Amino acid sequence: SCNLFFLQLSWNLQTTMTDKVNVLMIGTGEYTTGYVNGGSSTSDKKVGVVALTMFDLRRLGKVGDIAMVGTNGSKLPAIREHLNKNIGQVYNMDTSLTTYPGDNVTDRESYKEAIDALKAGDAITIFTPDPTHYPIALYAIKRGIHVLLTKPAVKLLHEHQNLINEAKKNNVFVMIEHHKRFDPAYADAKGKAAGLGPFNYFYSYMSQPKFQLETFRAWIETKESDISYYLNSHHIDLHCWMVGDRGVPYKVTASAASGIATSEPFNMVEGTEDTITLLVNWRSTDEKEPTEGTAVYTSSWTAPAKSEVHSQQYFHYLGSKGEVRVDQAHRGYSYTTDSAGFANVNPFYMKYTPSEEGFFDGQRGYGYVSLEKFIDNCQKINAKTVTVEDLDKRGLPTIKNTELVTAILEAGRRSLDEKRSIELQKNSNDEWVLV
Repeated sequence: SCNLFFLQLSWNLQTTMTDKVNVLMIGTGEYTTGYVNGGSSTSDKKVGVVALTMFDLRRLGKVGDIAMVGTNGSKLPAIREHLNKNIGQVYNMDTSLTTYPGDNVTDRESYKEAIDALKAGDAITIFTPDPTHYPIALYAIKRGIHVLLTKPAVKLLHEHQNLINEAKKNNVFVMIEHHKRFDPAYADAKGKAAGLGPFNYFYSYMSQPKFQLETFRAWIETKESDISYYLNSHHIDLHCWMVGDRGVPYKVTASAASGIATSEPFNMVEGTEDTITLLVNWRSTDEKEPTEGTAVYTSSWTAPAKSEVHSQQYFHYLGSKGEVRVDQAHRGYSYTTDSAGFANVNPFYMKYTPSEEGFFDGQRGYGYVSLEKFIDNCQKINAKTVTVEDLDKRGLPTIKNTELVTAILEAGRRSLDEKRSIELQKNSNDEWVLV
């Protein structure tokens, strides 16, 4: 029995070692590292989210080797020092990682070299400008690499649908980092909405302060994103998740406000919207209750620079039998300092203050949980204890479960550009198309 015990222990240790997922982080900006414009971000993500979480998951034995790739190697020494100073020294944490491209190299396709260094079953995170998501994800999927995409997954519906097909063909897990699904209040509201009868009305608002225009200046000037793709994607996903298969959208009409971003002191390129609102018509899929519903999704990045929260974000969901409201920005927790003034704080997203032992202590934050669930499910897929189809059924924001989010976002962009409403329909192959 003693020999059997040690054999079992050895097997468990080997399993634990092989279960580790090597991770490549693609993108070196605010959400990955907290490093923006030559220093720590001025937002609520001063040390980022992705790299910090992956370093901690490595400490906990879930992640193996860590690498990071950008396009401009000249930034990498400063970023490595930023990670060591603000994460390694603060949390007594190992921040060692391999970086691409070389420190004196600029290469927009360096992600290919970095992905080629991985093996099937490893994982990547993609936090890069929106138009780059599709080619990077496709390159990885075809090599058997699991993929976590920041939202929006992609900008175009046909690209989203191709990623669904390629992920299925290559048996890889592709998840969208819609962390709002793991916010305790939002998740509980989703559960309660199932008992409120047919959907009738939904309104959401999300904003960020004007200085985010500087953070995303490069994206804005090249028309790589807009505020609807960036922020409306949160609540569109939440609403689609809440309604589930009980309803479908069929028409999108977009409207935009402008004039602030294109004026002093920002001087963004002509056509940059300040605030975008999508009006979306929904209908019930239940023939016994042929009801209609209306959704209004609004997002802005020209909120006051000195707002008491970094992101105003709330929603109102009305069903035939009741309603639910969530104000995510005001959790009854305020914080005031001489330097920064008054602020309402969200302690449920990321906790940056160390534990009593001096280690990172934010494992319960929904920003962390979202990334951890991705890694956990990569391990399960690799171990063959679940299938990709199983994960699609579990309410996770998989590539398959988020198709309508991309459909609505693209329809909104097209509605603005073409100055008309865009319809969502199913074609003869039962695929969503925009008309």
